[in-house]
Amino acid sequence: MTFLRRIVPLPGLSLALLALWLLLARSASAGQLALGLLVALAIPVLVAKFWPVTTRVRRPLTILRYALRVCGDVVHSNLVVAWGVVRWRWHRPAFKFVVIPLDLHDPVGLAVLSMVTTVVPGTVWSELAVDRSAMLLHVWDAPDADAFVARYKARYEAPLREIFE
Repeated sequence: MTFLRRIVPLPGLSLALLALWLLLARSASAGQLALGLLVALAIPVLVAKFWPVTTRVRRPLTILRYALRVCGDVVHSNLVVAWGVVRWRWHRPAFKFVVIPLDLHDPVGLAVLSMVTTVVPGTVWSELAVDRSAMLLHVWDAPDADAFVARYKARYEAPLREIFE
């Protein structure tokens, strides 16, 4: 088993890389399969030392609900920010930096939270405290910072805690 682990240290990453390679190449020819296997075997060996400790997903169905929520929020936030830009002259948004205390400490969960925060228009992850106890967000329109923090923690952080902790 250790020999196989040296060749394929991160099997999930290898499978994902191979699938992604074939999808991007839009071909499953022998040449593309060989190149995809080369990438899928080489990259995990190169990044294995830097890869975070393996994280166990606790509630896989929560991932689907979370992904659907994020997709819906991306569409909704795009519309809100676009409308805010259109009415900028008459009503300026209450943009500000907001500190969000964190209960989530799993490194993969925090990485997902940072990606989601950056993908949803109107929010930008600005800083993470050294001890991972809080993060600083820039928010497009947050007239009530406390309400924003409560909503953010309920919509984004709580499901990730269910999934990863």
